[in-house]
Amino acid sequence: MAMLDSTIANLALETVRTDLDASLSGVQWVATGYLIALAVSLPLTGWLGRRFGYGRLWAGSVLIFVLASILCAVSHDLALLIASRCLQGLAAGLMVPAGQAILAATADRRQLGRLMGALGFAVALGPALGPAFGGVLIDTTSWRWLFLINVPVGMAALVGAKRLVAFGEGSSEAQIDTLGFALIGLGLPLLLYGAAEMGSGNVSMLTAASSALGASLSALFVVHSVRTDEPLIDIGLLMRTGFSAPVITAGLTGAAMYGGLLLLPIFLQRSVGQTPTAAGFMLLAMGLGSAFVLPVAGTLTDRFGPKRVSLAGGALLTLTTAPFLASAPLVYGVLAVLLVARGAGLALAQMPAITAAYNEVEKTETGDAATLINIAQRLGGAIGAITVVAVIEQVGHSASATAYRVAFGMLVALAAGALFAATRIAASHHDRDCL
Repeated sequence: MAMLDSTIANLALETVRTDLDASLSGVQWVATGYLIALAVSLPLTGWLGRRFGYGRLWAGSVLIFVLASILCAVSHDLALLIASRCLQGLAAGLMVPAGQAILAATADRRQLGRLMGALGFAVALGPALGPAFGGVLIDTTSWRWLFLINVPVGMAALVGAKRLVAFGEGSSEAQIDTLGFALIGLGLPLLLYGAAEMGSGNVSMLTAASSALGASLSALFVVHSVRTDEPLIDIGLLMRTGFSAPVITAGLTGAAMYGGLLLLPIFLQRSVGQTPTAAGFMLLAMGLGSAFVLPVAGTLTDRFGPKRVSLAGGALLTLTTAPFLASAPLVYGVLAVLLVARGAGLALAQMPAITAAYNEVEKTETGDAATLINIAQRLGGAIGAITVVAVIEQVGHSASATAYRVAFGMLVALAAGALFAATRIAASHHDRDCL
């Protein structure tokens, strides 16, 4: 639900603007408010999980997400819709890492790869199918059904959770790091907001200042967290090479993924000459390539170890991005094969890295680990989007062949960076046996 709503609502902005008689600048907050609210609640996951138990936190956030979805669907003015979307974002920022923390703490380490592969399949399938599914709903019913579809899914999850998800143990002694939350609670939303705006092409003094201030406050949060005895998030996990290397791999892979999702539609329409529909099917092919390889990647991770699978994925991602640097145009069939393979490379590089990160922490540390992994992925995506926009703006324009080559060169560099980071992932017993 969280991944679907992060992409599907963007399709409805023009329809919502017309239906509610709103301005375009105002209706953009339907998307931006969700992103900022998600960034506000995300750092609280660890403390709330320790305070109330991760099972209670997850179930509570699912319930709030469903209620917020109903409010979105019945909103008859823009202010209520934006407020409801912010409530959705607050719930999603807790729901995703809390769910991952429960899985990582519950699973047998020997099956963690397959479990993360199954989870990744669902996560990747949402953005892959969401635009097409959302377009059908908007054309045949109403934009309100984009939110109402969350109700039966969320209620089914809550009914199942009564038997299948343990509440977890909470502690009333868990203290919140107020200064830490103030720093990251302001810093991360400002950084992601500025990055998202620049990633969408809105490069201005305001967005640049937002990114700079957000980065500064986030850096102060890191310094504060290292010095305090009870930090909001245990930054010390990043001091462990076994944890930091896969987190960096996941972040760089996220940068390569979101940078590509921004660049490829422009490239396919402006340079290759495809229609928006054809370009959309190309991106769907890449998404399906990720979705259907993820369960296989999970099995391979459990069998051969995350390092070897992530290395293979990083190599495949680099090799399938490099052909876009060619000056000669790529034929339709070759493009489709490359994008499916690129999607597979993204899945093979990122999911085993996340599995390796969870393998390096104790079960009591999975909440902080999940928060750090999610922050790395979102910052990575923002960096990828900003990089692509900056290259196109500085080197040329959306019809410049040189700009495309440089932008794809940056994506190759990000993929190569993920490949290098994967070499630092700790060898599992599978890897050591092979050596």
